Amino acid sequence: MKDENFLKENNALQLWHPMGHPGDAQVTPPKIIKGAAGSSITDIDGHSVVDAVGGLWCVNLGYSNDKVKQSIADQLYELPYYSAFAGTSNPPAIEAAYKVQEFFAPDGIERVFFTSGGSDTVETCLRLARQYHRLRGEPTRTKFLSLKKGYHGTHFGGASVNGNNRFRIGYEPLLPGCFHLPAPYTYRNPFNETDPAQLAQLIAQAMEDEIQFQGANTIAAFIMEPIQGAGGVIVPDATFMPLMREICDRHGILLISDEVITGFGRTGDWSGARHWGVKPDMMCTAKGITSGYFPVGAALISGKVAEVFETSGAEGAIYHGYTYSAHPVGAAAVIACLEETLRLDTKTNAAALGTQLHEGVLKLAEKHDIIGDVRGGHGLMTGIEIVSNRDAKTPMDNDTMKRIHQTAYEAGAMVRLGAHNVLMSPPLTITAGEVNTILAALDAGFAAA
Repeated sequence: MKDENFLKENNALQLWHPMGHPGDAQVTPPKIIKGAAGSSITDIDGHSVVDAVGGLWCVNLGYSNDKVKQSIADQLYELPYYSAFAGTSNPPAIEAAYKVQEFFAPDGIERVFFTSGGSDTVETCLRLARQYHRLRGEPTRTKFLSLKKGYHGTHFGGASVNGNNRFRIGYEPLLPGCFHLPAPYTYRNPFNETDPAQLAQLIAQAMEDEIQFQGANTIAAFIMEPIQGAGGVIVPDATFMPLMREICDRHGILLISDEVITGFGRTGDWSGARHWGVKPDMMCTAKGITSGYFPVGAALISGKVAEVFETSGAEGAIYHGYTYSAHPVGAAAVIACLEETLRLDTKTNAAALGTQLHEGVLKLAEKHDIIGDVRGGHGLMTGIEIVSNRDAKTPMDNDTMKRIHQTAYEAGAMVRLGAHNVLMSPPLTITAGEVNTILAALDAGFAAA
């Protein structure tokens, strides 16, 4: 590895970073994270902080799980790679698929299609949804419905169903036939409705109207996050996802649950859909499937969808996949991560510590009037909307948001900014003391603003 002077001199010069302006990165170089242990990260200057972001919603097991690391190392020596395209497989891929299916069996999942990450997985589910209807003799079902504020990755399909224009405008025109419904966002919505249950009903009616306008026989699937993550940790009413399930069933539309963030215990249950008592037709997973230790995702297929593919003729062949689908090293990481996830019962810790974090932020809202809204309370997902005027709900300016971020970092916690939101998704193995460190750092950041 090059020395520290080399790394600092070349920071953001050759490397373009995702989700940011390359010019900004050169003016304000990114923090260089050099090490990590437990729930903490350490930068190149030796400053250690609690990682309240969990890498990027993904390091569920923290940074020190030796079993996962050893499984990756062992597999590299035994079989570092082989293709899983039709005609070949590998032992860890077979075992990983068995364990993932078993893990999500209560959600109605019967088949697993491995990918390289969340965006790949969303793309897979969208494509399979169209093929499913074609196999059933309804080739006109090609359109997709989704929610505003939703995030579904960065491929053209995922960006097309994304509900935030930051991920769309620079790349349009996108996939045609994608339509967006209002989000279950009580703080800001076109109905000015603050009651979550009533807002759920209004969105359900909007969905019915859109289906009638488009024609039910033209819609392939509705995709949603059980709790919207990057959009600001928007938690729907408990009736919302069941309402969407009922509407989809009545109109022959597939329901895709995007569990890239919410899967594997983040919400306080093993899946977000299970939290609301819903069994989706397909699920998108990634992130927590390997705790971020290896790039893996998985499209999870219900029995209803699987049966159509497996009982069809030649048209049921899936001409879709990735070079690294069912990668043996990634599969080994999946096996170890699932075993550790269950052994540590991370969903229980997520529920308890998520409550501590949420209640702590609510107390901060009593102290700092720049906090407009606090969202979360379901596992370790917390969103804080920052405003310059609480009565008018005026979004905070970018410079102040950056000041909050930097001050919190100096005070001991890495948080994430999403426009005028502070987003947190720490490791599911975090301790009560580390949650208190995050709250103290937030307090310092808000005071500085």
